[in-house]
Amino acid sequence: DGYSDLSAYERKRLKNITENAKFFASLKLHEVSARLNQLTTKRRSHVTKRPKPKKVEDELVRRRSMRLLRVEPLDVPLVERLAHPAAEEYPQVPVGPLPMVPEDQAENSKWTEALLSTWMRISELKGDDSGQGTPDIERYQESLSSMVLSEENIRKVVKARVCSMAIHPSESTILVAAGDNLGHVGLWNVSCRAEEGHHVFIPHSFQVSCMHFSPCNPAHLLSLSSDTLRCGDVTRAVFDEICRSEENFSCFDFLEENASTAIVSHWSGAVAVVDRRTPGASSELSADIGFSRTRTVHVHPVNKQYFLAAGSVDVCVFDIRYLKAKGNKPLSSLTGHTKSVASAYFSPVTGSRVVTVCADDKLRFMVLMCSSVPRVYNTTSLSSTVTLLSSIRAIWDPKQEHCFLVGSMAQPRQIQVFQDTGKLLHSFCNVDCLASVCSINVVHPSQNILVGGNSSGRLHVF
Repeated sequence: DGYSDLSAYERKRLKNITENAKFFASLKLHEVSARLNQLTTKRRSHVTKRPKPKKVEDELVRRRSMRLLRVEPLDVPLVERLAHPAAEEYPQVPVGPLPMVPEDQAENSKWTEALLSTWMRISELKGDDSGQGTPDIERYQESLSSMVLSEENIRKVVKARVCSMAIHPSESTILVAAGDNLGHVGLWNVSCRAEEGHHVFIPHSFQVSCMHFSPCNPAHLLSLSSDTLRCGDVTRAVFDEICRSEENFSCFDFLEENASTAIVSHWSGAVAVVDRRTPGASSELSADIGFSRTRTVHVHPVNKQYFLAAGSVDVCVFDIRYLKAKGNKPLSSLTGHTKSVASAYFSPVTGSRVVTVCADDKLRFMVLMCSSVPRVYNTTSLSSTVTLLSSIRAIWDPKQEHCFLVGSMAQPRQIQVFQDTGKLLHSFCNVDCLASVCSINVVHPSQNILVGGNSSGRLHVF
């Protein structure tokens, strides 16, 4: 057979292969495949495409995240909510003055009247500044040790993350204002132990990033969101609109003791001068200071012509008297930051120091606090060069020139007080009552009172 040199196994294998090949050839599979292909093509030619159904106008819309839309959950069945998509839209606050009426109560509520009456009454009382001054460190530490936190001094005052706070300067009643990232402003009379001691108002459509009681008239509470600066006047029970812009406000501070003018910063980097006595809702001057982003502005406590601006990696002191639309040069530059600067503030009594908060990861003291780096500078001369003293993080205590506070991520959760040398003076903590990071803090200007706010809208008063 021509394969005599192969083994018996190999010869049998070749025979099987040959017989299989003849069998498949007899089936003529290639002809069957061609015929099937011809029939399929022919049938497809007679098929007509079905038209697409027209879109039903009233069909259910796709579900959208209520959290992203900043809408509180509703006790309504899901089908009913989907059938009325307009109800999910967050209401925008109208332009112009707004009545000072809480969101969840009628205008004639006796509880609201009691809170506003208290605010008005304590604003008429003048504090006694005699004998007040910066205490020495030992007496200051003793006063810090006497401050405690109890359960009755903890309350959820706003619905969302606390973004700003202000404390009324009254020495008889503790009244705290808190702004959240939904545009809500909560007022809490801490001295009133009843549940009706706090109410929530909605004067803004966006995050309330900065708040101050007027230094000359604490019956006025000024609050800033990205699009508007408002003044809550309790004597008229109205939130007036002072200034409106489409350039996204970030912070403001008063330029004068009478609080008639203010410097306002924009996220885009510019700053604006606002005069409350001028009719209309536009600024007096918009100035490009050369920043790509400006987060905070702060006016010198003694020499009001100087203001401090903090932005991306920039921290500079400017003179308001020479501010113009373009081409502004800083009086002093505080160098050394390599990443974004969150804030910068003059020391409260003399303004001889500045504390900044930066995210350049150079943690030297409060390592567990976040990736924010504080620095304290000596700015007594306000010259073109500034000496770096130490690296720490702070918000100044208005009663103490050389000490500041910070919310810490250390366990147990606490608020720490540091001297400007970096020395830790005191830690406010309570393992039973404080279990969250107080990222926003405010200190009473004359009393031993500290308020810390967290991301859930809860305030803690020591």
